[in-house]
Amino acid sequence: MGKSTKVTGMSSEEVAVVGPREPCPCGSGRRYKACHGKDRAPLAFVSRPFEGLPNETEWVALREIVPAAAGKARVKATGQEIVVTSLLPNSVSAVKRTDGVVMLALQVQTSSGDASRDMAAALTAILKAEDGSSIVGGDLSNTSRLQDLLDLSLSFAPETHENFDFWFTEEEMAKPETKAALEEFEGSIIETERIRVDLGSAFWCAFPDRTVVRWLLPHEEERSLNALARLAASDELNLGNGTRYLGAFRADGLLVPVFDVQHETPIRAFELALTTLSRIFMTSFEKDEPLTSVERRARAGLVGRQLTLR
Repeated sequence: MGKSTKVTGMSSEEVAVVGPREPCPCGSGRRYKACHGKDRAPLAFVSRPFEGLPNETEWVALREIVPAAAGKARVKATGQEIVVTSLLPNSVSAVKRTDGVVMLALQVQTSSGDASRDMAAALTAILKAEDGSSIVGGDLSNTSRLQDLLDLSLSFAPETHENFDFWFTEEEMAKPETKAALEEFEGSIIETERIRVDLGSAFWCAFPDRTVVRWLLPHEEERSLNALARLAASDELNLGNGTRYLGAFRADGLLVPVFDVQHETPIRAFELALTTLSRIFMTSFEKDEPLTSVERRARAGLVGRQLTLR
């Protein structure tokens, strides 16, 4: 076979940017990276995509930690209120309900290397769509990010939910197919409760085989890891009796320590424990001197128990 050529006369500038493995929007039938994407520079990877948004740890929590949650945000240009949620039915990126409510999902596949950019593309598209619409993805040729589109003066304070009833209008909730869909989703929800904490965000999560506390730290990963290493070296990296440090997630540029806890311990006890741990963490975080040999060994042990989510 000879060398393949583009089937349209469109320039790269005229074709929307999509994920490299997605079909090229020009209609050639080939993947974007083998078609019009060949003429574009790859989009830069952003390791901390939600930095600069109000309550960054809450955005990361909805994307990585919490199964069912939603919070309000506001479009800066129009003042329109939207609902930001962990996920939406059928893994779509965004919906505009029949009552006009716009909902944007964070637990979606992204393709540009910048989750904020992908979600801004989805938000831009759904804002222009008709009521009752849903979309997957959006036009990445627009370089806007969520930080550009949203009102950054509005605090982001999502609530956790036991189910996904908030997805639907009252009229939709009355339909048998809606109830059936909800029952399917609810069977996979991990019991999750918020823990009030002064530093970052924290959640109590009950799995079938264990109960854990996940604490999302709002600071840069490497310095946070050094601070945790100092605490580990002094045997202070825990939430009290009957708890132990399991490891940490690296998620969207933040560090998420995870602690194994006893299921029957009241949430209030973890609020008090995290208040104490937050205080000594910040004391450790603000130290400028290099780690000692003991702290370096502790750090190496922590690195060995890290899991990178994104």
